[in-house]
Amino acid sequence: MDFFKSLLIQMNIGEIIKRRRTSEGLTQVELSQKSALSQSQISQVEKGVSENITIGNLRNIAKALNCSVIDLLPESDKKFF
Repeated sequence: MDFFKSLLIQMNIGEIIKRRRTSEGLTQVELSQKSALSQSQISQVEKGVSENITIGNLRNIAKALNCSVIDLLPESDKKFF
């Protein structure tokens, strides 16, 4: 298993979103503008304060980050797909 996959197993959705956002060179404000979510919502999801993210919001974030929704899920959740 490569390093990135082993890291994803231990990460939650917020951490994965933050990693993808920073790898795309986006700030929380820029991601909020591209995803139609508020910067506060992005911050709460990334910190794990708000883990009840809707599928619609997750789709918007994935689109803004140029990835699919499944790319934002922890490896442990992907076993069902």
